[in-house]
Amino acid sequence: MTLDPVLARIDADLPQATDRLLDLLRIPSISTDPAYQGDCGTAADWLVADLQSIGFEASKRATPGHPMVVAHTGGDGPHILFYGHYDVQPVDPLELWDRDPFDPQIEDTAKGKVIRGRGSSDDKGQLMTFVEACRAWKAEHGQLPANITIFFEGEEESGSPSLTPFMEENREELTADIALICDTGLYGDSTPAIITQLRGLLGEELTITGPNKDLHSGMYGGLAMNPARVLARVIAALHDENGRITVPDFYDGVPELSNELAAAWDDLKFDHKDFLGEVGLSVPAGEVGRRPLEMIWSRPTCEVNGMWSGYTGDGFKTVLPSEASAKISFRLVGTQDPLKIRENFRKMVQDMLPADCTVSFSDHGASAAGQMTTTHPAFDQARKALSDEWPNTAAYVGSGGSIPIAGHFKDILDMDAMLIGFGKDDDQIHSPNEKYDLSSFHKGIRSWARILDAMTS
Repeated sequence: MTLDPVLARIDADLPQATDRLLDLLRIPSISTDPAYQGDCGTAADWLVADLQSIGFEASKRATPGHPMVVAHTGGDGPHILFYGHYDVQPVDPLELWDRDPFDPQIEDTAKGKVIRGRGSSDDKGQLMTFVEACRAWKAEHGQLPANITIFFEGEEESGSPSLTPFMEENREELTADIALICDTGLYGDSTPAIITQLRGLLGEELTITGPNKDLHSGMYGGLAMNPARVLARVIAALHDENGRITVPDFYDGVPELSNELAAAWDDLKFDHKDFLGEVGLSVPAGEVGRRPLEMIWSRPTCEVNGMWSGYTGDGFKTVLPSEASAKISFRLVGTQDPLKIRENFRKMVQDMLPADCTVSFSDHGASAAGQMTTTHPAFDQARKALSDEWPNTAAYVGSGGSIPIAGHFKDILDMDAMLIGFGKDDDQIHSPNEKYDLSSFHKGIRSWARILDAMTS
């Protein structure tokens, strides 16, 4: 089977491929909000039908949460598993969107045409690059060049509570020669990247309670303890003046950057001023004395993702709140133990509580960092294939994000995972006005076609 007609088919069918993606983006599959449970099922049904239309044996699999989609083709060649997730992040604050997040459109921008809508880059647009590459192969040659399994999850954006049990129960069906994951991005705008390390993630929500009801701040202010004040003190204490995180034993298992890796990253010529300038910032805010790329790829973090207390509506209300809450996430590296960090963080907060205040905690996932080996021949094959498609040679890079499935493939299925994606830093994933460059979508489809060809030649 030759590659050239497949690439020509991809180019000719881009309008239809884009329309299919727009159809999928119209489904509001927000996994973390129970109000959208039916929509998550609808997205799974849509994917099953689309995969069946190109010859996959596809089915929707029930879990205690949102369904999985599993599809197979069989056939000769290596057995390749491709993973993606069809669920998306919430859209709040809605007023910051320029249009309905689930009414996706193609827009002209100063940097070219983009697909605007929630999930366009994370991860519906990315997963459809692989599906469309398979579609083009099937259209031209009547079959795919490998034995392919597709595995789509519906809970990635809400902690993946059903993922590990599902993988354990379906171990034999899901095990392949290698896993491909398309939930990452390019390095810059035109350098394809293969991720070799990922940070882990620990999510914590805490609520500090003081009085048993909201109080009049004139009658009680100064006498009654304000839990918002306590929460502010806790949050301020999480970092020292040099940007280091103060949770006890937090840095256990954090490795120093090797000289070899430091040199390779320096060669990437990362410009933090350009990177931060895109979001209206200029000064690195991490640990003093660390490279900017270290801060986002190989150093751990502690970030406040949300905080609320008292009256936050229009106007003013002189209330002393009963409760104050925050959501805090930790990105982890090396062999940091997320469960130990959770224990130490909670004890730190409890030790800071004054009399008359209590705290409750909710956990939102805990996954360790991941390190990918590059010894599998697919890594060199993919690197060459990507370099043939893009202007610059593909690079092995780190990622500040957390994709626990990569570690699960190794731990549960004993298979290597290769992470390749075509998003850009300014795609605004998890933020209002998320977008995916139409050129990235197009070249992503072509890239997967080239990778399949390289892995099966």
